[in-house]
Amino acid sequence: MSASKRRYVIIGGGAAGMAATTAIREQDRLGSIVVISEEQDMPYFRPMIPFLISGKKAEADMALAGRGPYQAEGIHIRTGVRVIRVEPEAHQVYVTGGEKVPYDKLLIASGSLPNIPADIKGVEAEGVFALRTLDDARKAALRAKKGGHVIMLGGGMLNLKTAFSLLERGLDVSLVVHSPQVLSQLMEPEDAALIRKALDMAGLKILTGCNAERIISDKDGVTSVALTNGMEIPCRMVFIGKGVLPNVDFLSNGPVHIDHGVVVNQYTATNVPDIHAAGDVAATFDPATGKMIVAGLWTNAVEMGRCAGNNMAGNVTRYGGAFGIQNATQVADVPFVSMGVVHTKGNDFETHTAESYGSYRRLVFSPDGTRLAGAVFVRDISRAGLYRFLIREAMDIGRIKAQIIDHKLHYGHFVCSPLAKGG
Repeated sequence: MSASKRRYVIIGGGAAGMAATTAIREQDRLGSIVVISEEQDMPYFRPMIPFLISGKKAEADMALAGRGPYQAEGIHIRTGVRVIRVEPEAHQVYVTGGEKVPYDKLLIASGSLPNIPADIKGVEAEGVFALRTLDDARKAALRAKKGGHVIMLGGGMLNLKTAFSLLERGLDVSLVVHSPQVLSQLMEPEDAALIRKALDMAGLKILTGCNAERIISDKDGVTSVALTNGMEIPCRMVFIGKGVLPNVDFLSNGPVHIDHGVVVNQYTATNVPDIHAAGDVAATFDPATGKMIVAGLWTNAVEMGRCAGNNMAGNVTRYGGAFGIQNATQVADVPFVSMGVVHTKGNDFETHTAESYGSYRRLVFSPDGTRLAGAVFVRDISRAGLYRFLIREAMDIGRIKAQIIDHKLHYGHFVCSPLAKGG
């Protein structure tokens, strides 16, 4: 079948799915594109969800379709439709109501679902939120108007951003973290010291080394949280940020290979012909470690979605992989970047640390010292993109290692130095 007659079906209206539609349309002006989204809302910019709670952003500010890199035309976006199963032999997707949606090329970009730990009792109470959707944010913003103390379970980025949205509304907020520190998955304790100081100064109460055991409620919803350390803290809202799980239930018992996520090759293709996957649902490789990972980051989803769209439309494009650890954001007015290998205790990685003028930097090199494997920047994040490129391309940095350590790396080094992957 010619490319101009192709029927493209995208499962998921998030970053990966919408980026793929734009890439497809750039290559194929005539093929039909159908996006299937289980949410009732039209595609939106998910990282803005906490700002809806704080009031800094309105729903209209969060729209995706037709904005920024999501400019594809002639897309049929179907909201409030759930995929039941995929039948690759028939090239059909079954959705609610028994309808069959035929495809020539299919993208699985169904994203992720919140991980709700089974050992926490009472999570069904009113006032408990796992902030993954725009509808979650609406309900949370409405309940926040009632005031009261808020408990955040988990110290990841979404919970931290939501905590500050609630602090900005004048609520008291406590963060409960099982690990000894915040952001434990993104950096070592010494890396996080400046961020922890900023969190304390902002008024966020932090309890480390404990978990929630039970959420207690009455007819009006949450009243308190019982912790594993014996404490019981009164509250009116609870946010659970304990990670996510790939949304793959509709692929159960099917031929698509799943290992933590939908396994894809370097061209975003699954083991089943004409089916690709991208975004939070996809298991791809980490160029820093070589391991298969699921990277739940918006920028990765966009890049991977564009790659998938190109490949689906016949423009063969290789995806460079996603770091298992990669984040560039700001917490309590403190910007930071964390990428590649950052946890080095108990191994032979070479590390270099520098701290000055309220900024912090740690660089992680391969055991033989010839390649940059990871980096953490706090406050001064200038030129972080250059470091990311070195890590991702696994470049031999012998001739410019001193400049990297002294933070004097610049674009000229990429023009004048014979840097080459594997060389």
